[in-house]
Amino acid sequence: MFDGFAIEDVAVADDSVVHVRHGGSGPAVLLLHGHPRTGSTWHAVAPPLAEAGYSVVVPDLRGYGASRGPAPTPDHRAHSKRAVAGDMTRLMTLLGHERFTVVGHDRGSYVGLRLALDHAHRLDRAVLIDCLPISEHLARADARFATAWWHWFFFAQPETPERVINADPDAWYLGDPSVMGAENHAEWRAAMRNPDVVRAMLEDYRAGLTIDREDEEEDRRRGRRITVPLLVLWSLRDDLEQLYGDPLAIWRDWADSVSGAGVESGHHVAEEAPAALLDALLPFLREDRRVR
Repeated sequence: MFDGFAIEDVAVADDSVVHVRHGGSGPAVLLLHGHPRTGSTWHAVAPPLAEAGYSVVVPDLRGYGASRGPAPTPDHRAHSKRAVAGDMTRLMTLLGHERFTVVGHDRGSYVGLRLALDHAHRLDRAVLIDCLPISEHLARADARFATAWWHWFFFAQPETPERVINADPDAWYLGDPSVMGAENHAEWRAAMRNPDVVRAMLEDYRAGLTIDREDEEEDRRRGRRITVPLLVLWSLRDDLEQLYGDPLAIWRDWADSVSGAGVESGHHVAEEAPAALLDALLPFLREDRRVR
């Protein structure tokens, strides 16, 4: 995977080390994975982006994969999306990229949202995949949402999820190497069997229902909006559209300039439909070269 990419561990703070792959040259693109993946989920997307003329940066999020962050805190702030966005801005600075486009999927898209709201001066554009703001999900939480997305509320419970998942991580997290790719699957499986990684991933969700929601609600009270161009993509064989209709209608309340479309794929689009994802990304990124 990631032929020609450098692989290193970068200390972005005294208590946070980010494991990152990076390669290519040109305008910078930061790819942020979701749960329960690592950066290797982008293995079929990152090299073509580099070949197309971009500097591509592919980290593991705080506590995921081979990245290591601070110990969990009672208020979950150590694993908030604001904290993780801070990791990413420092990482990009240390790698020499003062401006970049962020592409986030699933949990990584919430970090992308935080970057767009807190660090807009660093961004050219943002791409959020399979994403609505956490506060929008929770404001619409009904029986359908709770049934389909029950894991949000289970993961938020203290201690029990750790015991359940660590008892048999292979049974809990199912992955198919024929779809994921053998090396990606092996990296992901090794991470799932690390109790520290499992704890960090759960803290991500605990932060989501508490501090992250509060941060988003404060954004709304203050009238803060995404000012950089935003591309929203969603997997047509996932349930975002089924739950909410057109996701763009919700995002227009958050962003000044938003476009997007569904992609014919299941949830893990970078693995299941990389060509279709690249077809959606590249025109947006090429336009980005003219936006400063």
